[in-house]
Parts: sequence; C-alpha cells; structure tokens
Amino acid sequence: MQAFGKFSTKFDLDYVVEQYIYIQEDNETIDTNQLEQMLKKRRKTIAGTIFLYNPTIAPLGYRDDAGLASQGYEFDGNFVELEFDKNCGLFSSAIKDGYRGKLLEIKYLFGLNKPNIEPTPILEEFDADLDKYTSNQLTRYSKELNYIDISNIRLNGKFVFFASGNKFDRHHKAIIAYARALSEQVSKLGKEIVFMHDNNYDAKESQERAYFLPPTASGKLRDIRANAFKKAFSTNPPTTIKIG
Repeated sequence: MQAFGKFSTKFDLDYVVEQYIYIQEDNETIDTNQLEQMLKKRRKTIAGTIFLYNPTIAPLGYRDDAGLASQGYEFDGNFVELEFDKNCGLFSSAIKDGYRGKLLEIKYLFGLNKPNIEPTPILEEFDADLDKYTSNQLTRYSKELNYIDISNIRLNGKFVFFASGNKFDRHHKAIIAYARALSEQVSKLGKEIVFMHDNNYDAKESQERAYFLPPTASGKLRDIRANAFKKAFSTNPPTTIKIG
C-alpha cells in the first residue's frame, strides 16, 4: 500500500487537505504523476472513502511531531508520498483482495495535522468555531482547511466507512451536531454507510448518534479493533461489524 497527501498551512498551523491510499497490485508502485492520472478518472478508480478524526501524518522524510515549515517543507500544493501513521499501518495489512488497483480517499472530521488533540483546549476552540461556522464571524481555525463544508461535500466510490470516533464530550454540542450532520448528508447522497460499533448501541442508533469506533486502539482493544476492521474490509464494499 502507498499513501499520498496534500498539505496546506495557515497562521503557522498545518492541515491535510487531500489524502488517498493506493492498494497495490502485486509489488507495483505508483508515483504522484500516476496518482494524478488516476484522479482524472476518479469515478472508476476510487473505491470509497474512510473518515477518521484528525490527521497526524507527514511526507516521506519528515516527522509528524513538529511543524512542517520548521523542517523546511515547502507547501507547493502538490501531492507527496506519505510516511505511514498507525492507521496506514493497519490499512496496509487489512485492505487487500477486492481493492487491488484502487484508491481509497481518506477524509477527516478536522484537517488540523497535529497529534493528541483529544482531550485538549483545541476541542473547545473547534466547538466554538463550529458554533459560528455558517456565520460571517472569524474562526480560530481555517474554515476551508479544518472543517468540512457538509452541504457541498463531494464523495466518490460506493461507500463511506466511518471510523471517526465515538467518545464525543457531551459539552461539545457543536462537534456532536457536526458529526451527526455529516453522517446524515452522506446518507442523503446515497452512499452505503459502514462502520464498527459495540454493544452500547445497535447499528441504527450508532449511525444516528455518529457513534463510529476508530480502527486503532490501545491495550486489550488494540487487536479486537484491528481484527474487526480487517473483517469489515474482507468484502467490497466493506461490511458493518458489531464488536462484542
């Protein structure tokens, strides 16, 4: 598997604005020019979309624990190949047969490229931003780079696999409304919504609440989540999986 992305910056903050993973056929590799050619035929080449919470990822040769500008990265608006993060590591082992030769688009609830934003004051700022997102008020983080324009979202492929999280702080009402609105819009667009959930809610309730388990975890949940994700992607399109 290979991962590619585009980065942008505003007020010394880094954002991921586009990301794709390519599921290779045999041992082939593609470069960014070949990726661009595939994206010209995105209806045929993109199998679906995976939604995650926020990125912590870097171009090849760079670190994800420091700002890219401080490492000499030039934000030129072009695609670059990416170092694998923990999600890509799982995707590489889990997504194979049925997806070879295809792209999967990776999207995020929040585009801020920063580790460990949960729980931090950053989420308070996100919540305040989303509360005034549709107004003309200024936001702390970039409206265009950090947040999804839900009503105008464009999706390719047959499915959207939501792995964007399940532990939303009940005080962050705007974030919860944002996640639910996204799920509702994807459903309106006719995309098949798939995800992982547990015994807390059934599939219908999980979708209504935007309760979507992330694919990676720590401790005893690590292997459970990883195996469930692999099971979900053993079919094309993937299958909603109940854990526990």
